[in-house]
Order: sequence, then structure tokens, then C-alpha cells
Amino acid sequence: RNIKIKNLIPLIPSLPYSPIPLITTVNSFTYRLKKRKKANMSIMESINIGSNALKAHGLRLDIHAKNIANVDTPNYVRRIPVLNASEDISFHGLMNTMKEDVFGSGTLPYLQGGVVFNGCVEDPTVGERIYSPGHPDADANGYIRASNVNAMVDMADAIMAQRAYEANLALVNISKSMAAKAVEIGR
Repeated sequence: RNIKIKNLIPLIPSLPYSPIPLITTVNSFTYRLKKRKKANMSIMESINIGSNALKAHGLRLDIHAKNIANVDTPNYVRRIPVLNASEDISFHGLMNTMKEDVFGSGTLPYLQGGVVFNGCVEDPTVGERIYSPGHPDADANGYIRASNVNAMVDMADAIMAQRAYEANLALVNISKSMAAKAVEIGR
């Protein structure tokens, strides 16, 4: 199928303006690029991503608060929250998406984004052994295990979680104001 050069130039802005290489390299793949869907994110999708991140970082903040509250509790094991991307954004996952999208249908991959809370794992570090023979949790030798929580580490993690929460709250507020402006323009 013949393609006009002027329709192809805007699709490939990184190539230098030279019609001869473009004529020789025109194939069905570059033609399909012209028909690709644009990856647009709606305002509701950005609000949804922000609200999911608010939930995840709120849970993360709760876990760090529980860790700090139990810093002096014997036998308490520190919990570490696990957050993951909602889609596979690893190099392998992105290459598989590109293989299916770009080379199959000619569209660029569109990853929705977002974060998912996947529970928490226990910190493998062992707390200090303290000799306390009268304690109800003491073992046969009279030792108890102190909590393995480092209050400074959990406080720093809680501050990071709070800042991530605030950033996502700002994202939701900006998206809401954009929606309000769009409705105002439409009047």
C-alpha cells in the first residue's frame, strides 16, 4: 500500500527529514503506526489510581505505627509492608507487552499504573535476648526475646509513607479541580 511521506513524517519525529530512506523503509508496520490509539488517561482513572495509592500508603502508615507502638513489647516481630505496581513493569513484562501490542497490532503499550498493597512480611532480624526469669514469656532458661523494631527506621519509613500519602492526596485534589474546570468550561 502506498503511503504519502507527509503523513509519515509526523509519526516518526526522531528520523531526519529525508524522503529517500522513508520510501525504502515504508512497510505495513509503519502504516499501522498511523492508525494507533493514543494512550489517554481519563480524569476518573487518575482519581482511581490516586485513591488506590491512598489506601495502600494509609495501610503502610498503620503498620509502621503498630511497629513503633510495640518497640518495647517482648517477642514482637517487626512487620514490613509490601507494595507492588498494579501491572508488571519489569523489563521482561514490558517487552512481552510490546511484543503483543507494538508488533502485533501496531499500538504502543499503555500501562495503567498504580500501586497495590500485598500484605506484609516479618523482619528476619532477631531481637536481643534478655534474661528475665520471672517473665511469663520466658523460655526454660529464663530468657525473653526483645522486639526487633528499630524506632528510628520505622519513624523514617512512616514519614516516607506520610509524604507519599500527601502526594497522592494532591493528585486526587488536582484531578477533581480539573474535572470541575472541565464542567465549568462546558457550561
